[in-house]
Amino acid sequence: MEIEALQSLVLKTLDDMKARDVHVIDVRGKTSITDVMVIASGTSDRHVKSMAEAVAFQSKLAGEPALGLEGLEDGEWALVDLNDVVVHLMQPKVRDFYQLERLWSVDIPAEELHAGNGAP
Repeated sequence: MEIEALQSLVLKTLDDMKARDVHVIDVRGKTSITDVMVIASGTSDRHVKSMAEAVAFQSKLAGEPALGLEGLEDGEWALVDLNDVVVHLMQPKVRDFYQLERLWSVDIPAEELHAGNGAP
């Protein structure tokens, strides 16, 4: 499945689940762990867990099973790893604390990004 199609599936699922403050960040060129991060808030631990389970279920139905699903025990922060798209679902207080949008939106000069890994 193409990244855009997977991202659309995630966004539709989150919309259906009434996710709040959904934010998409293209992190290509900033990290090798994924291409796109989707960050959204849930209203409670149950809401966060339900959204994570729904995203994992819908992606599996579409032929893209999640590589990992974390945080379902607590429900303050859940992560769904779909390889090309990583979904972070958090309660607002946790989201305010970590500020992932701010972290991943910072532009890092290419020379700093490659420093220390042997790249020119």
